[in-house]
Amino acid sequence: MDIVLLLKTIVMALVEGITEFLPVSSTGHLIIAGDLLNFLDKEKRDVFEVAIQLAAILAICWEYRARLWNVARGVTHERSAQRFVGNLLIAFLPAAFLGLIFIKAIKEHLFSPVPVAIALIIGGFLILWAEKRKHTIRVLEVEDMTPLDALKIGCAQCLALIPGTSRSGATIIGGLFFGLSRKAATEFSFFLAIPTMFAATLYDLIKHRALFSADDLGVLAVGSIFTFISSLFVVRGLIRYVSNHDFTVFAWYRIGFGLLLIALTFSGAVTWAE
Repeated sequence: MDIVLLLKTIVMALVEGITEFLPVSSTGHLIIAGDLLNFLDKEKRDVFEVAIQLAAILAICWEYRARLWNVARGVTHERSAQRFVGNLLIAFLPAAFLGLIFIKAIKEHLFSPVPVAIALIIGGFLILWAEKRKHTIRVLEVEDMTPLDALKIGCAQCLALIPGTSRSGATIIGGLFFGLSRKAATEFSFFLAIPTMFAATLYDLIKHRALFSADDLGVLAVGSIFTFISSLFVVRGLIRYVSNHDFTVFAWYRIGFGLLLIALTFSGAVTWAE
């Protein structure tokens, strides 16, 4: 792997790791970064972006390994573990169902900078609205969630099929709307990422396995390592952050970044790849 490709790979991995679990849209940022860096050809880049998500999921699994192990041990006989797994399954199904139906059309029409920018801006204003409204907390911890809570958040996650919306943003802010505490909404978003992103990653890798050869393993390995490390730092930092702060800063970032993308596009300052 030449030094330029190595540096591009590291940048893409850091973008994924930093943005995957923040409510700012990792997909949107990867589309922009990949275009600006001219990283790989379009088909390979799409699969690379999905592949390194696996490393982000593994960061979640590592950070919550004790909790997940306890659930795995108790799923056959403990009611709390069964409820936890059941809630994840309920929340996972809506986006999985709609994704299978619409993902091809979404990739064809919405995976470009302007739709991403619009989604970033709209999502930013929704976060501001969510933060300004009165937040009545019904659910303090993930373990207190009901199947109906899980279904509502699963429906909110469907919005993340639109690039620029943010899967974590949709689930966390959705959780706040539905009465979850910031900690519960954030942690459930993390846990829901495990089945959601595992399914999407494996589906895409199997579907496009012929695109990559042994020569590409270095790119995938470097991307995965840097994604894992950066994701781990972000997950730990976000849990500490939500203990004392709201998500307003992310809303203004989304709005500012979205407006910048639109300005760069229509001014002709940046010519995006097709």
